[in-house]
Amino acid sequence: MRFPVRVSAALLAVTALTLSAGTRALAQSTASPTAGNGTYIAVDPLANVRYDNRFDLSLGMAYGRIMAGPTLDQGANLGGLDLNGSYWFSKHWGLEGSGRGYLGTSGAAASAPPIKGPFVSQYLFAGGAEWLGPHNKHGALIAHAMVGGARFDSHLGTTHTAQEVDFYPNQIAPAAIFGGHFDLNRSAHWVFRVTPDALFTRYSFNYTTLPATASPRSNWNFGISVGVEYKFKTKR
Repeated sequence: MRFPVRVSAALLAVTALTLSAGTRALAQSTASPTAGNGTYIAVDPLANVRYDNRFDLSLGMAYGRIMAGPTLDQGANLGGLDLNGSYWFSKHWGLEGSGRGYLGTSGAAASAPPIKGPFVSQYLFAGGAEWLGPHNKHGALIAHAMVGGARFDSHLGTTHTAQEVDFYPNQIAPAAIFGGHFDLNRSAHWVFRVTPDALFTRYSFNYTTLPATASPRSNWNFGISVGVEYKFKTKR
């Protein structure tokens, strides 16, 4: 039994030496060559964060809640994309444009013909002022107020009419976006962004006249997106 014991001891010794050598090699490879003594030099990825960029662009996965009709008891929960771009003309003030598209299903009126989960979509296009609030190298709070238009489509085809299911007719109507961004900097150019907003639309529902001359109804709803922002190198 001495031979197996000697082999096991030898293997343990070789393993220990290998692990020791690997640990020293790893320490040397991760240490900065300028340190000279095998120690780590901390590198701050946020050291070059500045709020002096001229342009930025963000894209996020979006959620938006809408009312698909003037008297529906339940809202429609839609998903989509949120694209925003900014032009900064001073440290705190800029112009922002936003394009957002949402798609999902909605309930219909109780008196509607048999229909399950008809699709509805909403597209928002707006622009306005943007204000940079409290900020540091870690993140920033940004507020915005934008006005523009909304496109509503019930996707009913020729099977049902909007009036039958108590939906708004397909139309383009006034819209506004009020809210802002919660930014978390990941580097000098890349930002993790959360954008909660109040979404205002004013759709018409008089089915016997054109939407432009029909009686409108104001709706306030909630929308939020989560995504990334890129700050371009161009400076003010």
